[in-house]
Amino acid sequence: MEFSCLQRILHDMIYTSEAIESAIESLSSLPTIGRKTAQRLTLHLLRQPKEDVEKLAHALLNMKEKVRYCSHCCNLTESDPCNICTSTKRNRTLICVVEDPSDLFAIERTNEYFGLYHVLHGALNPLEGVGPNELKIKELLTRLGDDEIKEVILAMNPNVEGEVTTQYLVKLLKPLGIKVSRLARGIPMGSDLEFADEATVSRALQGRVEA
Repeated sequence: MEFSCLQRILHDMIYTSEAIESAIESLSSLPTIGRKTAQRLTLHLLRQPKEDVEKLAHALLNMKEKVRYCSHCCNLTESDPCNICTSTKRNRTLICVVEDPSDLFAIERTNEYFGLYHVLHGALNPLEGVGPNELKIKELLTRLGDDEIKEVILAMNPNVEGEVTTQYLVKLLKPLGIKVSRLARGIPMGSDLEFADEATVSRALQGRVEA
């Protein structure tokens, strides 16, 4: 059956199938997934063998059950502490602070940074009700009590929220006597770290400046 024909059938069925409509609503609640994309994904899943759909459902449930926050860096992990925090090959005098795990992945892809990380899980945004207590800032300050830490690299996204978060952290960290640096301006303002290419992120790391 032609794909366009199946799309028309799906369009007619959403008014008669609660299961299809429920799937579309669930998928469209995901970030960057609009209703049209959710409809296409639903159609794709309907065309797949039952075993493949069950495999996907099992993978999602398994992920939800096993993945947790690392008690040290707050990254997502199955083991606690995570592999980065327990690695003997990492430079334990450096901590790179990022907003989200996706930013950590972007930096790791460069193969240029070999220190530790701290994931805030967001950025300060008073208009959205995101204050310091909603981020993993207290956990960061607790880690900085370790005498090993010599430098904190602030790798916030180059947007308004990231800049506000950077300035807030600079004020908190400066009195601790630890060197505080930030990424160079190689990443365009308004973009996200996770979408920058490896070369751009690498230059931003290498050219970091004192905050």
